[in-house]
This record gives sequence, structure tokens and C-alpha cells, in this order.
Amino acid sequence: MATRPPRSARENSRSSLSGATRPSIVAPGPLQAQTERVFDSVKRCTVRLVLPLAVAGCLSSAVSGPQLSGTGTPVLFIGNSLTYVNDVPGIVQALADSAGGTPLAVETVAFPDYALIDHWNEGLVAGRARAEIAKGGWKFVVLQQGPTSVGVNRDTLRLATKLFAQDMGKIGATPALFSAWPTIDRRQDFPRSIESYTLAASDVNGVVLPVAAAWLAAWRRDSTLALYSDGLHASVAGSYLSALAIYAVIERHTPVGLPSRVRLRSGATLFVEPTVAAVLQAAAAEATGW
Repeated sequence: MATRPPRSARENSRSSLSGATRPSIVAPGPLQAQTERVFDSVKRCTVRLVLPLAVAGCLSSAVSGPQLSGTGTPVLFIGNSLTYVNDVPGIVQALADSAGGTPLAVETVAFPDYALIDHWNEGLVAGRARAEIAKGGWKFVVLQQGPTSVGVNRDTLRLATKLFAQDMGKIGATPALFSAWPTIDRRQDFPRSIESYTLAASDVNGVVLPVAAAWLAAWRRDSTLALYSDGLHASVAGSYLSALAIYAVIERHTPVGLPSRVRLRSGATLFVEPTVAAVLQAAAAEATGW
């Protein structure tokens, strides 16, 4: 079993949002107290308002295990609350639907406060990351943990990516590294975090999903953009921008011109003010080269 870095050296990925929503394809986390807090929040049908942005609709309660949503190019997302808060995979899928190109089928295995090495250490348990990879058929497997700017976190990110890449190699899937953002009080860590994910992708001939770079590109255009919700998790605008960057790389298509309002397969509707959406799309295009 690979060694998990000490908690003091790991970025905390626990959700602390009031009324935070989770997609139905996320299984419950391993820590009962955290799980109960998340489940209590998801039982309430919430309308998230972050003016001038809004997400309307409710994501259904968690089920017993991950489920594939939709048909098309299959993409498996493995991560923590930075992935499931605002349902980033669902937004990516909705953007692909709106573009009229290749549709995406997405599945998420994400738990609160998980690093990738935690996913790996669970082995081939049904409903967990390795078991879902072993089912095969995936085009991309997206890997995400905390911002990973600290040395020990970089080491475990690279180790876990190499381990997961061995499983992916057996089914012909491409590793895709979701480059996560640092916390709001550690914005100076963006370059090291980006470097960590770039190194991990290079180790396994994978691709980088340059989410953190897209955030920086957005702030260069408008330093007042509110991309955080609580200092750790993304706001609606931050999740929309993250999804734009992932969409561009996976679909190999420019994010410029995508709609500012999309309906997710969960039934939720995401809306970003069109002027803000245009800035975010240009930032994602710069970061991804599309």
C-alpha cells in the first residue's frame, strides 16, 4: 500500500459550503462525520446565487455508487470536492452537448478530503476508482487532488499518477491531470501547483487540463473576478471556467462562443453573465491553446 502524506502537509479538500450540492454519481466519503454533513446539505433542494451568476435546480441525492451519465466519449473523473462541488464533470458534459460536437459520457468517483493516493489505496473495491477504471472503455481518466504545491504532495501526486497510469495502460485510457488551484490565501502557490501537475502528466505521457492556468489568465483580464466561493472551492464562475478548460482539451475545440447558460443532465441550469462568460472563455482559450 502506498503511503498517504501526513494531514498537516496535505491541502484540505473538505467542503465547507452551506448547502453545497453533489452530483448523484458521487459515492459517500470514508469519514462518517464529513459524510453526514455533506448528505445533510444535499437533502435540501438549493438554489445557489452568486450575483451576477446563478445555478438553479437541484442535484439529486447521492446513490450507492458511481454511474455513467450520457453516451459518447467516456470520461472518468477521479478526485475530491474540487471536482464535485458545482458538478464540474456535469458542466463539461453540458458544454459538449451545447456545442453540437462529440457528446461526452461522464462518471465521477470523488470523496471529501481525498488525495489520489487515497483512491489508489482502496484497491479494487466495487464503486471505487480502480474498480471503475478496470471496467474499461474509458477514453480519458481525469485525476485531481488538492493544489499540490508542497513537496510531499508533489511526490505523492507523481507516484499516484504513475500507479493509476499502469491501470489505464491496460485499457488504453489517457491520463488527464486536472491542475487544481491553491486556496485564496495561497495564490502565490499557483506556479508550483501548475508545475506539479505538469510534471505528473509528463511522467506518464498524459495531458494537462490547465485549470489553474486558466484562472490566472482570467485574472489578468479582470482582477475582480470572483472565482472562489469559500476560499477553497470554486464559485459558479470558477467551476464554469474550469469546465471550459477541460472541455477545450478533451474535445480539442475552442471554448470561445460556448453558451453562458447550459442545462446539466442532472436537471440543474448553470448561468453566467454573458460579459463574464466571454472573459472566461478567452482565458480558457489562452490557457489551452484552443
